[in-house]
Parts: sequence; structure tokens; C-alpha cells
Amino acid sequence: MNNIFKKLKSNYKNSAEVSNKIRTLVNKLAKNSILEKDEFLYIIENITIEETDYLYGKAYESKYFYYQNRVYLRGLIEISNYCKMGCKYCGINNKSEGVERYRLTVEEIIKCCEIGHDLGYNTFVLQSGEDSYYTDKLIIEILGIIKAKFPGVRITLSFGERSKESYKKIFDAGADRYLLRHETASRRLYEHVHPEFMSFDNRRECLKNLKEIGYQVGAGFMVGLPTQNNEDLVEDLLFLKELEPEMIGIGPYLCHENTELKGNESGTLEETLIMVALTRLILPKALLPATTALGSLHAIGREKALKSGANVMMPNISPTENRSKYEIYQNKICVTDTSDQCRNCIEARIIGVGHEIDLGVGDYIDFERKDKLWIKWLIKNILIK
Repeated sequence: MNNIFKKLKSNYKNSAEVSNKIRTLVNKLAKNSILEKDEFLYIIENITIEETDYLYGKAYESKYFYYQNRVYLRGLIEISNYCKMGCKYCGINNKSEGVERYRLTVEEIIKCCEIGHDLGYNTFVLQSGEDSYYTDKLIIEILGIIKAKFPGVRITLSFGERSKESYKKIFDAGADRYLLRHETASRRLYEHVHPEFMSFDNRRECLKNLKEIGYQVGAGFMVGLPTQNNEDLVEDLLFLKELEPEMIGIGPYLCHENTELKGNESGTLEETLIMVALTRLILPKALLPATTALGSLHAIGREKALKSGANVMMPNISPTENRSKYEIYQNKICVTDTSDQCRNCIEARIIGVGHEIDLGVGDYIDFERKDKLWIKWLIKNILIK
């Protein structure tokens, strides 16, 4: 059981004084992009359904200032459900029984990219469990083929924890972005939902290394984890402000009955939307996905996220026959859709809430690769003199 948003859960009605203070703090956050720790805690401890619309409205204004109503689409390819890690909440961890494991070949991955490119996608997200089969050499081969076949596309990788040397080799081979959710910024909670061999400090070190190398970096966390409390959520917000990742994935914890955490309650839509909105106000230029987990939790969960500050969606272009096998949580949506059905569905949902799709590469608004900055410096200071 978690211990978050108790007033929200109990349908509590705040006094005018408390409600006004929440709005004042939201205004302060929208202006300054930061609050004191106790101020974040006050919002999370006291917010009720009556104040959420105000918060979502401010988050939407912040998003609109930089990105208007554009929603970037990324083609998601789940290349393997093998995993050496033991995250206690995940349905494909190394102890999960009854999982039909699979790996995509290089040819299958490229075929997915071809399908996605034909559908207009200019970013591909290659996601996997932590599968040692995909060595640096193999990943570099895959990157080379994709970049040669589809010039100008962006490639996002989500392959988990690797050495700094590995991250650097892959970056130099053409990877543009790397997703590695920190999961939670609370050491206590991290150690509660992970086995002893997984390191809280190493997770953070990986994110630091990715930033230093020059990736567009994605962090993120889950809302509603067992034993999570409001202070833990504040730590997530403060950690994100310190790290300043370009991308942030925030989704509800969804209980999987084939894991060590079976029987726990899942996170809720409203709790997750509040954290999405607060994150948008902290990092107004960030790329925030309306996660598939939100769509799995609620029929219009992703649309609500767009209205609360999100501006990215990731339609699945994995082979349909493998999608149900990538079951990190149960009752995942879109596992039987073809890639074109998924594309059409998502476009209709985006347009239906007054947004428009953007099929560009969708980089972080201020981002330039460090290697490109070096070329610019060379041209400016050497070649033109």
C-alpha cells in the first residue's frame, strides 16, 4: 500500500484558505520553475480534485508557450523481453515465470523502422529489457543500418544500465537519446522495490554519465509504488530539477500479479496527472510523454495527460505477434493493433482533444549534440579566418 495524496483519495474538501494557498504556490511554481521542499509537500499533501484543474491549466499554458499544441510521435520498437534485472514490479524481470521470451533480429528491427518511416515517423525508440545479447558491437551495427537507410532520423535507446564507455561508443555511432527512468529518487523506496544487486547509486551515475556524454536524456518515475509517500514524490521533483533531463517519463505503478509485489494497489490516473503537471512547471521545455500506462489505466488517460502538460506519444510499431509478450504490466493496450491502426488511433485521439501531430524529429527545444557544437566552433574559429 502507498501513502500518497490522502486528501485526494478521500474526496476531502479544502477550506478557502488552503485552496487559495495551493493556487498561490502553483502560480509561484509557474513563474519560477521551483519551490521549496516544504512548498512542494504542501501541494501534494493538500491538493484535492477542486484544485487539479487549476494546476493542469497552468501546466498546459507552460507547455503551449514552448510547443503550442504539437504532439511529437515516436515509433516504439520493443526489441527484446529478456532481462537480467530483478525489478520487483516488472512482469518481465529475471525471475518471472511463464514469460515467453523473444528477441528481434537485426532484419526484424529494420523492417519495423521501414514500417514506421512509411507511417511518417522520424524518431525510433528501441526498447528492451537489460539483455546482454545486444552487445555494443551489435547495437552499433543496428544504428549504422538505420542511420544509413533513413538519413536524418533520431534514434532513442532504452537498454538500461551500461558502462560509461558503452554509452560513449553507442553515442558516437549515432544514438541521439537515451531513456533510463530513475524509477524513484528515494533510496529507501528504490531498495524496497529492487533486489539487493541493483544499485540506487549506479542508476544515478548512469544518468550523470549520459548527460556528460551529450545524449538527450530521459529520466522518470512511477506514481503509486507500494510504500511510496508524499516525501518520496517531492524527492522525485527535486531530483529532476537538479538533473534537468530533456525527457521525463511519468506513469502509474500498475500491479502485475506475476511479480513479488502482487496484491498491491496500483497508482491512479489523477495522482499521475498531478505529477505530470508539476513536472511540466518545473521543467517547462521538457519532452513529456503521455505514457501507454496511462492509456492502459483509463480509456482517455493519454488525452488527459496532453491537457495536463504532456507533449509526446509513442505508437507501437513492434511486430504484433510479440507485443503481448512485452508485459511489464498487465492489461496493456494496443497489443493486437497493427502499426497503421495504432497510428490512426493515436492521431484521432490527439486531434480529438484539440492538438495536432508533429512528425518532425522532435528534439528538445534547446538541444544541440556536443559533437555538432565542436564542428560549429571549428568553422567559426578556424575555417572562416
